Amino acid sequence: MSMRRVIIDTNVLYAGLYSSVGASHQVLRDIECGKIRFVLSATLVFEYEDVLRRNPSLLGLSNEEIDDILNDLCSRGEHQTIYFLWRPKLSDPKDDHILELAVASNTSTIVTHNIRDFKNAQEFGIIAITPAQFLEEIR
Repeated sequence: MSMRRVIIDTNVLYAGLYSSVGASHQVLRDIECGKIRFVLSATLVFEYEDVLRRNPSLLGLSNEEIDDILNDLCSRGEHQTIYFLWRPKLSDPKDDHILELAVASNTSTIVTHNIRDFKNAQEFGIIAITPAQFLEEIR
């Protein structure tokens, strides 16, 4: 059985780094172990970096550790270039680039804590699920 490809929203990355318990952290552990295939775009990586660098002391991370995390994600993720835009489509315009990444990469699942923000993604055959729901589905 092949692994399902997903997109990891920034709030899942942040939550998984903030706390070592919970589904978000387990998703990150599964990425590290190669159990989850995930897709990235340059825009998403820049968003990851922006959010992680806002207040790294809350995460207990140094700038070098943030660099290492981002480099590791970039080396493990599938990179997708986006050639078209679907904006505005979602209730939060800041999330449109994630929908665009899902459409461009033919990825049917977005793992996020903000599933309501991705309600309109269903028009493209894309579902948004929480980290806990995702782990339940793949176990």
